[in-house]
Amino acid sequence: MKAATKAAPKKAAARLTLAETMKLLEKAGSAQTRKTYLRHGAQEPLFGVSFATLKVLVKKIGVDHELARQLWETKNSDARTLAVKIADPAQVTPGELDRWTKEMRMGMCFSYLAALAAESPHGPAKAKEWLASPEESLRSAAWTLAGFLSNLDESTPDSWFLDRLSHIEKHIHAAPNAERAAMNMAVITIGGRNPALRKAATAAARRIGKVEVDHGDTACKTPDAIPYIEKMWAHAASKKFSSPAAQERAREPMRTRC
Repeated sequence: MKAATKAAPKKAAARLTLAETMKLLEKAGSAQTRKTYLRHGAQEPLFGVSFATLKVLVKKIGVDHELARQLWETKNSDARTLAVKIADPAQVTPGELDRWTKEMRMGMCFSYLAALAAESPHGPAKAKEWLASPEESLRSAAWTLAGFLSNLDESTPDSWFLDRLSHIEKHIHAAPNAERAAMNMAVITIGGRNPALRKAATAAARRIGKVEVDHGDTACKTPDAIPYIEKMWAHAASKKFSSPAAQERAREPMRTRC
């Protein structure tokens, strides 16, 4: 009997060059999406590539930190968003996290940089460093990063997050607009870590009261922390998870799925 032949191994997908990637981005752009992104703080140059298209490109490219670095240096807003999505958390440097966060202009994308930091080995150190920064962009990113760490980093003690809630409660209403929005979301996300922090975050939110944020000419709204926390826990329970944080750890990272 003739011996079965082994199937030839599949060839790895050819790596996209910077020029090829930029052509794909340019082709996918639209005038309407450009207008939307400009309202959210994006700056020229940009093509206006939808997040749905970026997600397709992320699946096509995978993780490519070299390409991410090249995309960032183009200064194109769409290219920079894609860069953060295909960056390698294991290769990103503390300096890159600092510079990219300072240079990011589109408000809706700060969360991607915070997520990248949280997935990297530098997350806890960057959270502490950025929280003490005189730069609003870094402090805002730090609060978002604190929220991601509450989901992903099980080694950071609850006491650290309790201290963050205490700080937010004292300072949120006097904080700059962008930082105030990030603080509000941090309260919500920290409230999903475990039952004890759910209770603490809910109590802090009750004392804080309504948080006012100016979202400019966008459709964004400021979420009310208490009902949002309750909704997170109900959804996690419906999916048989012990907490929203446990549910998040079981999912594809937000940075690449959204």
